[in-house]
Amino acid sequence: MLIIACPCALGLATPTALMVGTGRGAQLGILIKGPEVLETTRSVDTIVLDKTGTVTTGRMTLLGTHTAEGTSETEALRLAGALEHASEHPVARAIAAGAAERTGDLPAVRDFVNVPGLGVRGVVEGHEVLVGRESLLTDAGTRLPEELARARAAAEAAGRTAVLVAWDGRARAVLEVADAVKETSPEAIRRLRALGLTPILLTGDNKAVAEAVAAEVGVDEVIAGVLPQEKVAVVKRLQAEGRSVAMVGDGVNDAAALAQADLGLAMGTGTDAAIEAGDLTLVRGDLRVAADAIRLSRRTLGTIKSNLFWAFAYNVAALPLAAAGLLNPMIAGAAMAFSSVFVVGNSLRLRRFRPAEG
Repeated sequence: MLIIACPCALGLATPTALMVGTGRGAQLGILIKGPEVLETTRSVDTIVLDKTGTVTTGRMTLLGTHTAEGTSETEALRLAGALEHASEHPVARAIAAGAAERTGDLPAVRDFVNVPGLGVRGVVEGHEVLVGRESLLTDAGTRLPEELARARAAAEAAGRTAVLVAWDGRARAVLEVADAVKETSPEAIRRLRALGLTPILLTGDNKAVAEAVAAEVGVDEVIAGVLPQEKVAVVKRLQAEGRSVAMVGDGVNDAAALAQADLGLAMGTGTDAAIEAGDLTLVRGDLRVAADAIRLSRRTLGTIKSNLFWAFAYNVAALPLAAAGLLNPMIAGAAMAFSSVFVVGNSLRLRRFRPAEG
């Protein structure tokens, strides 16, 4: 009785599977923070995807400039590029790089202010400059002239991000910026759907841009025009609808939503804040790894459950035999050792886990 009741296999069931599963994940560029993450992956049914830097490359390019009457393209690019040079947003970096390439050295900026989700403002060469969304200009009492409104609408209809530039109380230009979709994103969406997840594209960009990207990668549901602080509210709303939500993001603006989600997946190519807030870190900036991470987590959880089942079933089956005096102590000792070896061997099968091909 004492020999056969030894719970060695039960003690090994969970830690061995966790050790092998997390080790295999690290080899594949998937860092799992804790065992509770594994349980969450089983119930997740909705995955919210940040657009910039997650579904797209995050490397924006300045494609065109439309100026109001009486404003030169060079002047608009110099002032907007100088202001955006002080920002770290991908759109801002694209504008700054494009402006520097076309106009040369950019002037200095004073009194720089970043307005989260709306744009930036500051003083450049004595001009009070605003660069960002129309609402940023509207809050400052600046109206968008008809010619620039048409240019903005045309850019958005083409799936591009339109950035407005104003200084000294007048809207002066519309800058067209585009972000390419990662080649692997459409395949990643297909894999996530195959796992039973419903993808949702979440972005601060306008609806036309978001829908163009969503159509390219195969996402049906789009939530656009969301400010950084509103991303948490979107996740909470989905959870209130009874969904179990996973969130994939890479920026500072995504950190709160990653923490709020039932499962947070942070791109390792993103910011430290996002990585710290996530439950899983995807070392490579490839969205397909998100599907592999969920598959590996579910496989590890399944291995833990099978280990516990067989270890417990072994005791349940053998104890009555021992109590009835029908079990030789030598056989009991061998069976106890075999159960521990079985649990370890079953866990080691996780080393054969392979990323999905395609």
